[in-house]
Amino acid sequence: MMILACGSEGAQLPTGGHVDKLDLLVLGEANVDLIVRAEDPTPAFGQEKLVQDLMLTLGGSASIFACQAAKLGLRTALAGVVGGDEFGAYVLRTLSAQGVDTARIRRASELKTGVTVSLTAPHDRALLTYLGTIAALESTMIHPAWVAEARHVHVASYFLQPALAPGLPGLLAHARQAGATVSLDTGWDPADRWDDGLAATLAQVDLFLPNEAEALRITGQATAEAALADLASRIPTVAIKLGANGAMARRAGETAQVRAIPVQVIDTTGAGDSFDAGFVYGCLRGLPLAECLELGAICGGLSTRAPGGTASQPTLREVEAFRSTRAARRAGT
Repeated sequence: MMILACGSEGAQLPTGGHVDKLDLLVLGEANVDLIVRAEDPTPAFGQEKLVQDLMLTLGGSASIFACQAAKLGLRTALAGVVGGDEFGAYVLRTLSAQGVDTARIRRASELKTGVTVSLTAPHDRALLTYLGTIAALESTMIHPAWVAEARHVHVASYFLQPALAPGLPGLLAHARQAGATVSLDTGWDPADRWDDGLAATLAQVDLFLPNEAEALRITGQATAEAALADLASRIPTVAIKLGANGAMARRAGETAQVRAIPVQVIDTTGAGDSFDAGFVYGCLRGLPLAECLELGAICGGLSTRAPGGTASQPTLREVEAFRSTRAARRAGT
């Protein structure tokens, strides 16, 4: 299966009409990340602390997901909002260079583009986020033709987009009526409420992709296994990311689990979003559940080899080469 990705400068917003069908329409944030790397990046007030590295890179779960999907060959577009500032211009340039169609991204000159400061240690990170345009996306900004032209719609960072949430169930219902499948990754809830209409949105979701901590908060269950069973009773396919312990998933009564791939971790920023893209890619190809999990684990794992969420995301050729090498090693043992 060979699908070419496309790019755009993001200057005009299409309003419908005949277009080639997209593989993926991604709804969510387009912002920048300022990554601070150190063995221990925790700041100490009243003191100055030296760090190993600092870099500006493309950020936002939706953007990172879209870039990984495009690298896997899926024709991907992102709908979101950026500011009229230089950060906004940087986001559009970078997404286009990665093969993501940016024509559905609105530039809001009165707003600042969102920024996340990532304090990154070798195996974990802490995030400080200025919402800016991250919270500006509204369902009314998304033309019905955009969701109708996509094979699949993915929603990222649900809890960071309060203006999108109220109209999201209806928007996703329209997408499914038009024949699309829908996935959602809520991300963390900074307010720690884990509701805000989420149940109504999940009712329109075919694939739910939380991490372990998020799944436990949403369900109130004590273990990942119990959370998986709870969510899978309501949602057709559920995959829970377990960090260094891999991931587990359930679909149509079938359960699968995969270990994390061995890799020297440099930065975990966006690893879950790259996992999501790999898993969705497998689903769109109609692959078995275990293979979808494997693709997610490979994309998520390999994305941690360099700072930032997109710098070391694998291409489809790299993923296939990794799978072949892994299979050969298993056959030799």
